[in-house]
Amino acid sequence: METMLKKIERIQEALRSEGADGWLLYNFRDSNIFAKNILSLPPHIMCTRRYYYFIPSKGEPRKLVHRIEEWNLDTLPGDKTVYLSWQSLQEGLKKILDGAKTVAMEYSPSCAIPYAATVDAGTIELVKSTGVQVVSSANLIQRFESIWDDDQKNGCFESAKHLRQIVDVAFGFIRAKLQSASPVTEFDVQQCMLAEFEKRGLTSSDAPNCSVNANAANPHYEPTKDIFTPINKGDLVLLDLWAKKKAPRSVYADITWMGYAGKSVPDEYEKIFQIVKRGRDAALSFVRSSFAAGKMIHGYEVDDAARNFITGKGYGEYFVHRTGHSIGEEVHGTGANMDNLETHDERILIPETCFSIEPGIYFRDRFGVRSEIDVYISKEKEVIVPGLPIQETIINILQDAAVSS
Repeated sequence: METMLKKIERIQEALRSEGADGWLLYNFRDSNIFAKNILSLPPHIMCTRRYYYFIPSKGEPRKLVHRIEEWNLDTLPGDKTVYLSWQSLQEGLKKILDGAKTVAMEYSPSCAIPYAATVDAGTIELVKSTGVQVVSSANLIQRFESIWDDDQKNGCFESAKHLRQIVDVAFGFIRAKLQSASPVTEFDVQQCMLAEFEKRGLTSSDAPNCSVNANAANPHYEPTKDIFTPINKGDLVLLDLWAKKKAPRSVYADITWMGYAGKSVPDEYEKIFQIVKRGRDAALSFVRSSFAAGKMIHGYEVDDAARNFITGKGYGEYFVHRTGHSIGEEVHGTGANMDNLETHDERILIPETCFSIEPGIYFRDRFGVRSEIDVYISKEKEVIVPGLPIQETIINILQDAAVSS
């Protein structure tokens, strides 16, 4: 496991590349999950008072801790300043930030990237009152929160392979039920997928989704034992499933596939799927060509690649969410999102991180179509899609030989 001294060296190298004089990690009652994770403090200590840990781009770190919890940062290197009163807190901040002009914190101007904005406005004002400029730590966060090691990467690839197989199992389950004239619902299919998770040693924060027809037009629809729709012949079926291995530090895979409970997919469904698919592929092609050319790209640009294609086909108003999200130990990770709709995500895409590409077109009260893949950028900047094959056409659930029960 990496020592804190080694991590600080890497943070200082990243600070110099970002052009910041230091990173000020602040926490109060676990309000800043990034400070807690990056500093790796012992889990047993009580943190009821504010602490600050300043890592300069060069030199020794500096600590600011409250008198009754003055030992809380003793596992970390650096000089310690102790405060008691609010006046001494302000003086302590000036002391530990002395010499710095630009300080990174978990802040986003105008809250453009809310995922990176975990420090409250009042604390930002307090820090600024010392005379420093506060800049966003968003790119720093993903360097130290979103990068995977080899075990995590391999675990994701294994999970993605399982998820791809579970898609076939789920479609096969629907086919068997329909061919035998047995009732089957969205909830039944969800439970089928959950049983496969358990069989394959996978876990998930939430149950997977099966939605049909108009329910698929709600991107966050979720069937329950009480709220579900029956699946009949002639229904369009969307499967969205995400899971990770039951192991410490494991990371997610996350995919979406479309099927049709009939032998001939209606032209309207296939037409919309092909537009979604080509939007997906436009985003993937942009990422691949950019990394092959050694070009640095941002999350919002990947969103633009998919969205511009779909908009150009006349369906932009029906693409109502971002193109993709960061993936990590949580299915929605802490790195760059592929987003220029809900936010303008200016975080750069970096090697050894993963994200989804999942454009969709949704017609309220009628039907929705989405296609989702995961994209991993290797240390060598190779762009890899785990869990192949990628979906190229809507599955004919009642006749497709690729679907097995």
